[in-house]
Amino acid sequence: MHIKPYVLVVDDEADILTLVRYNLECNGFEICEAEDGEKALMMIAERQPDLVLLDWMLPRVSGIEVCRRIRKLPETQNLPVIMLTARGEESDRVRGLDYGADDYIVKPFSPSELVARVRAVLRRLRPALAAKSIKFGDIVMDLVQFRVRRDNEEVRLAPTEFRLLRHFMENPGRVFSREQLLDAVWGHEIYVDSRTVDVHVRRLRRTLNAGGKRDVIRTIRAAGYSLDQQP
Repeated sequence: MHIKPYVLVVDDEADILTLVRYNLECNGFEICEAEDGEKALMMIAERQPDLVLLDWMLPRVSGIEVCRRIRKLPETQNLPVIMLTARGEESDRVRGLDYGADDYIVKPFSPSELVARVRAVLRRLRPALAAKSIKFGDIVMDLVQFRVRRDNEEVRLAPTEFRLLRHFMENPGRVFSREQLLDAVWGHEIYVDSRTVDVHVRRLRRTLNAGGKRDVIRTIRAAGYSLDQQP
């Protein structure tokens, strides 16, 4: 039931991709890869990662341009980005940070430093990923014991509904399409029909709202679902 932080690694050097994937996967991260900036932007649109490790020099669309576009779009403007590059000059580092990078790692790098930097950025910008519990209004989710309480009463959820609620609570107010929820909760390598999301949202609502409690999950017609911004 543990949800791994999802990191997109963008680099056109196969050995770097292999090195980063190995070290991050060994430390509990889920990894996807892109070899150029154009593919990276497509992958971010399909399933938003928790963090992007982004090389400066990329084919098709440069790393700096990818970072600029990430910051320009409302749905990705807060997405953590770490620039990973051979450029070590201070002016280059400043330029990368000016374009919106949250941190900067110069090649060659220590794998242990890379993992530490990734964890530090996630702790700072995505604290829910490192938290032991999440709270939204009167709903409290214990991420250690996998329990949910609402208004101090225990809510018994099946594993899929737990993951679904966790995803909503980590991203309150954000609208997710059925396809995005399938990727985030079920995994992009597992095929299930998108209408499966509707079934599990109904189950989650029925359990959360027992006893006449307010429905905190919004249905946005032709768009998807979100956790209400007013807890």
